[in-house]
Amino acid sequence: MGFARTCSVALVGVEGVVVEVQADLEPGVAAFTLVGLPDKSLSESRDRVRAAVVNSGAEWPQKKLTVGLSPASVPKSGSGFNLAVAAAVLGAAERIDPRTIADLVLIGELGLDGRVRPVRGVLPAVLAAAEAGYRQVVVPEQTAGEAALVPGVSVLGVRTLRQLIAVLTDEPVPDEEPTEEGRPDAMLAGLLVPGAGIGTGLAADPGADPTGGPDLADVAGQHRARHALEIAAAGSHHLMLSGPPGAGKTMLAERLPGILPPLTRQESLEVTAVHSVAGILPPGEPLVRRAPYCAPHHSATMQSLVGGGNGLPRPGAVSLAHRGILFLDEAPEFSGKVLDALRQPLESGHVVIARAAGVVRLPARFLLVLAANPCPCGRHTLQGAGCECPSSLVRRYQARLSGPLLDRVNLRVEAEPVTRADLLGLGGRGEATATVAARVHEARARAAARLADTPWSVNSEIPGHELRTRYLAAPGALAAAERDIERGLLTARGLDRVLRVAWTVADLAGHDRPDSGDIALALEMRTGIARGVPVGAGERA
Repeated sequence: MGFARTCSVALVGVEGVVVEVQADLEPGVAAFTLVGLPDKSLSESRDRVRAAVVNSGAEWPQKKLTVGLSPASVPKSGSGFNLAVAAAVLGAAERIDPRTIADLVLIGELGLDGRVRPVRGVLPAVLAAAEAGYRQVVVPEQTAGEAALVPGVSVLGVRTLRQLIAVLTDEPVPDEEPTEEGRPDAMLAGLLVPGAGIGTGLAADPGADPTGGPDLADVAGQHRARHALEIAAAGSHHLMLSGPPGAGKTMLAERLPGILPPLTRQESLEVTAVHSVAGILPPGEPLVRRAPYCAPHHSATMQSLVGGGNGLPRPGAVSLAHRGILFLDEAPEFSGKVLDALRQPLESGHVVIARAAGVVRLPARFLLVLAANPCPCGRHTLQGAGCECPSSLVRRYQARLSGPLLDRVNLRVEAEPVTRADLLGLGGRGEATATVAARVHEARARAAARLADTPWSVNSEIPGHELRTRYLAAPGALAAAERDIERGLLTARGLDRVLRVAWTVADLAGHDRPDSGDIALALEMRTGIARGVPVGAGERA
């Protein structure tokens, strides 16, 4: 009787579970049984593995073969187990030494000719293996760079099963014919999901060079909205832009990624893991360094926005925008249930999706940007524009954004109609993206230094209790906010968010702590009630 075991990884959402792949050979009628809760694609791997082993020059054992995937209670899906199953079978048949594969983690799909095809989710799979204590992984050659992002793990990238057998048996490694230059590589088809990427409003690495993308200087006028954009970027505060069509709301949102600082190493790994599972990670660019930007259409369903699908849930737009920006243009046109589903991830930074196949926890810490017209025709706030929408229709349209959702939005700014002087540039162009990005970087550095010994990195993450007890505003600065609470204009959650915004305004202005002017600007941008604060308040001279 021959027995061998090796390891692979089963992905549940963006988290991995190390699975032991066991192969057992017994005398009897030749048969191949696969057990351990496999799905349809994994059950079909029996024929792929058999053909790959034979076409790689190895002999298929003519005995009763049983392959078990443990733990059996975890659902296994996908074709990433093929390489581990083939190695376990060859170990049981003594073609390779079973001891050499016992502590290996193998991830990859096998073609009928023995080629190792790349699969999605390599980074979170290798992260799970490293956390479980494994230090050697074998992955397809195309995803070796992605796997190498995990520190402390030795990565072997193989192109064919023949190469893996040669490495494990200390035989000469055969040279495989490389893909001809200019010829399409069919092996990369397993990495990208059709319909994902920039075509759906998602850019995995927008503006790698902040000066190479859309520039803030292209936006005419909108001085207060530009200032709100800078505050949102500096403190990661949620933002709502309302105003007539053509005022520049979408232009402003599209330029927000350019002023955000690059992701930290840990944040890059988190974002790359989600994008790898979703199948939108560009080949040759294993690490996402810039904040992602996701702009789904207003016809998006609940599953596409929050996550879901058949079987185990897959990441939705809120997870694809993790550590980046989720822009909802024409926000009132979204379904009310879809919008209200954002309320929990806005608070917790993750989304928990329960389905019959299991419960999945997906990261969802994003910066929400909403854009809305004042009424269905968009001319309600324009003088003499001829808005014919009844007042009841205007109220119903604006009520599509529920109060609990808007209560979680820190900044609410009215985008004013663009004047002729603004369009002709008579007042001069606004600041460029690079200038604003430098100021945002300084504010973020100031906040990071203040929060160095805490689990938070930006002002929007500071709990309300800490804001009221540890990070205090200047004496008397909260007088206006206290009056708004007494009048019912501000909720308890609203006060916490005003304090967070005020700290960001103070960081941009170089203040040690928020003063009355910083609080007044934060209140004005939350309630929409003018406080007499100059447009440039909070900016450095």
